[in-house]
Amino acid sequence: MIKFTHFRGDLFGGITAGIVALPLALAFGEQSGLGASAGLYGAAFVAFFAALFGGTATQISGPTAPMTVLSATVVAGIVAAKGGDLDQAIPLILMVFMLAGIFQIILGLLKAGAVIRFIPRTVVSGFMTGIGVIILVTQFLPSIGYYAEDDPGAIHAQLEAAEHLLVQQAMEEAEGDFHFTLDDLPAFIDRTEVYTAEHIEDEARTLAQNASKGVIGSLRTIPRALSHISWVELLLCLLTIAIIYGFKRITTAIPSALVALLVVTTGAVYSGAIYRPVSAITGGFPLPNFEMFGTIGDLLPYVVTALILALLGAIDSLLTSIVADNMTRTQHSSNRELIGQGIGNSIAAIFGGLPGAGATIRTVVNIQAGGKTRLSGMIAGLLLFTMIIALGPVASLIPNAVLSGVLITVGIGVMDYRGLRELKTMPRADRLILLTVLVLTVFWQLVFAVAVGLILAALLFMHKMSQWTSGRFAVTKWQKPHDDDSLDGDVWVKHIHGPLFFGNVGEFSALRSEIPDGIKKVCIEFSEVAFIDQSGMYALEEAILHLSMSECEITLRGLDDEKVLQLESFGIVPELVPNERVFKAD
Repeated sequence: MIKFTHFRGDLFGGITAGIVALPLALAFGEQSGLGASAGLYGAAFVAFFAALFGGTATQISGPTAPMTVLSATVVAGIVAAKGGDLDQAIPLILMVFMLAGIFQIILGLLKAGAVIRFIPRTVVSGFMTGIGVIILVTQFLPSIGYYAEDDPGAIHAQLEAAEHLLVQQAMEEAEGDFHFTLDDLPAFIDRTEVYTAEHIEDEARTLAQNASKGVIGSLRTIPRALSHISWVELLLCLLTIAIIYGFKRITTAIPSALVALLVVTTGAVYSGAIYRPVSAITGGFPLPNFEMFGTIGDLLPYVVTALILALLGAIDSLLTSIVADNMTRTQHSSNRELIGQGIGNSIAAIFGGLPGAGATIRTVVNIQAGGKTRLSGMIAGLLLFTMIIALGPVASLIPNAVLSGVLITVGIGVMDYRGLRELKTMPRADRLILLTVLVLTVFWQLVFAVAVGLILAALLFMHKMSQWTSGRFAVTKWQKPHDDDSLDGDVWVKHIHGPLFFGNVGEFSALRSEIPDGIKKVCIEFSEVAFIDQSGMYALEEAILHLSMSECEITLRGLDDEKVLQLESFGIVPELVPNERVFKAD
């Protein structure tokens, strides 16, 4: 329900957050490969609908650094699969984005919001630092004004590959028409002659552009780029960075990124400087892209990618929700927040927008400016809609180097410096997880980096638990208290401290050898057992069967109601141990 009781604060908060979001939306849109318009559309739609349906009153949502880097990977992969044609790839790209939003809605309905908090800090730290490194490396080329697709030398180096690729495409297209006998060869040659030198050069330009993308491509291209620096664009980028950091020392009331955007762009336009502008931003309200629904049949290879995108957005949003809770002394609804984010991302995709998540900086700015209810996020979205409609053509004059400067400051800010500082002192296992996720994020695929980090963290945790519990199993002779008549005679007690799970069943089973021969009474003590998994139940059953074959009388002590039911459902009680030898905890 929308409340107007704090309208003044929500108005100022929403306007301030919207202004902060503008330069970031433009920059993230350019970085994604879909253009500045996609960033603006995503910022407007996600901000409005995530606030309307979400579970964090003061959250401001929109494209973020992690979501944009992953989205750029999705865009690059699908464009490559479509032969480098962005126009053909866009419907499928948007469908993947929409599927990610649907996954977030499903996660919210399944009440998975509480599960997100179990992601280890080391995984998040490694991933965020990796995101920062990716942004810094990939923005180096545009920051110095180098674009491989405009470099004659880089294009020339790809001419042979382009010619080979066009011939290969012609062969694939001709498979249904020719059997490729000698008689078919003249007709096939006639078909390939439609590829002129201009076609080959265009294909070589696309290959040169693709070869310079991503971390590996950027690193390979840097040596050549350093000999083709555009000093004007480098100056624009450096001025942007200097204003962003310097203006904060004067005042934080006005977003420094916006000041840098306006000042440097105005100076570049009126000075007549020659620079590369951002992709064209058309004015007017964005129209829905209904072509995307025709690509549902092509979605299967990208289902996992969409799920990872959804999970990343969920993590990003809920971490920001926690920040908002700490600042406002409120409690967000994590499941409702996931639903709101999913709705926002789904609608944004239909209108060609970049997916987003809860944005920490924008949320903090909103709260500090007086935002208190979901109305503030909706106002931020409406403000961005207004900017799209009224200022689209004007925004097309912004130099790409300026947005590169904005992104460089984002990349510097997103890295987890505290985690990096603590590398020397943190446990070896945590260090391994953080560095593994960091390296995989930067040099492999960030889609799988988090998954690998989680699996590694789980394995190392289980190893630690196994080591901890293995030293806490013991077999001792029963020392009868004065007021306990449940056991008498010569009894040996098998103590279990901690959980009995698949990681320590070997150590548990090995304790059978510590029970002296001829012992006729054995008690298994459960008072300090946290839980028993299925592997633990099998190991327990095997131990009881082994002792029963030696004609031992088995007693189970310290059980709670849940474990009694678990033993009964597994058939250990009363089939192997009668009820009269089962004692619950006091």
